[in-house]
Amino acid sequence: MAEVLLFHHAHGLTPGVAAFAERLAAAGHTVHVPDLYEGRVFVDLGAGLDYAQEVGYGVIAERGLQAAEGLPGDVVYAGFSLGVLPAQMLAQTKPGAAGALLVNACVPVSEFGRPWPARVPVQVHAMADDELFVADGDLDAARDLVAAAGDGELFLYPGDRHLFADESLSSYDETAAALLMERVLAFLN
Repeated sequence: MAEVLLFHHAHGLTPGVAAFAERLAAAGHTVHVPDLYEGRVFVDLGAGLDYAQEVGYGVIAERGLQAAEGLPGDVVYAGFSLGVLPAQMLAQTKPGAAGALLVNACVPVSEFGRPWPARVPVQVHAMADDELFVADGDLDAARDLVAAAGDGELFLYPGDRHLFADESLSSYDETAAALLMERVLAFLN
């Protein structure tokens, strides 16, 4: 079974992120879910993004690095939207990463100053018409990453919702979330 470090999105560590982690754990995986927002949860995505900007994306990434300290090297790093920043950074830069699961976002590989490591599989998941994913360049970054990884997959789900896999948010899409979970569990196994 896999060891997973799962990072939350800009709303914070919501009950929906916790439920996603619990499903992975119920399948036999060890899941760590650090709180990058130190207890803050935002109902409004814009307020959560404002908080992340106020704290600084560098600080968010550093909190992600700290969360990885003491974990074994062969971890699967996973993140939702904002949480993709530390997840992708760790998968791309920490030796021994077992894989990356990037949901609702993707950062250009060039952001972390080194190529995608050989033999580190990656999955990127998003809705095909998610304005934040498409317009902000994440789709292009995901295509580039999957091509560079060699062992990468990009899954685009029908719809335009951003955080479709968080059951505690109004953007939740049960059908897409179920397929995402199925694919994630196959990846982890």
